[in-house]
Amino acid sequence: MKKILLSSVALIAFSAGAMAADLPSRRAPAPIVAAVPVFTWTGFYVGVNAGYGWNDGTNITFPNGVVVSTNGNDDGGFVGGAQVGYNYQIGSFVVGLEGDIQYADFGDNRYDFGGAGIFEDGSDDWFGTVRARAGVAFDRALVYATGGFAFADDRAGWTLGGGLEYAFTNNLTGKIEGLYVNLEDQDYTFNGLTFSTEEQEFGVVRAGLNYKFSTY
Repeated sequence: MKKILLSSVALIAFSAGAMAADLPSRRAPAPIVAAVPVFTWTGFYVGVNAGYGWNDGTNITFPNGVVVSTNGNDDGGFVGGAQVGYNYQIGSFVVGLEGDIQYADFGDNRYDFGGAGIFEDGSDDWFGTVRARAGVAFDRALVYATGGFAFADDRAGWTLGGGLEYAFTNNLTGKIEGLYVNLEDQDYTFNGLTFSTEEQEFGVVRAGLNYKFSTY
């Protein structure tokens, strides 16, 4: 009889433990913490910029081979505009393409032909570029080189430069950039005189802000 009672008690205790294990836990579930996304430079962006640009002066050549050097009345001034582009990050390397359009206040080039009069060619007051970019990212900082096609009015040429860009947030970045721009020569006729100018060369230093569209 004693053995039967002990066996019954053990069976009841085992059954109670099994039933308790099947009951839902009263403890609060552990909170789910979302993973913080890793910053990436990959994505489209648009932005604005402003800075300073300066001409290197212009040489003019007459049909008789005479070359005259001249500088503009105001060979430097404000530069500002907008840009749009796309970056793609591969490890620490970032490649991309950017296009921009700029207003440029470089003044006029002035040519004094003595008795024939004074001619001002009206320096280009805008220019644009389409450039490749390639650089190395140090988390939110990007050091890059850039170069490609430049254009203004009926002139075309090329540009080279570089810069530093930093991401303040996942969507807002700021940059400091320098460019050298070289545009092809151009022919003019003034009071019966025909002459050609050498390529126009100028430098630009500018700061900009970009809004990068999220990629995650």
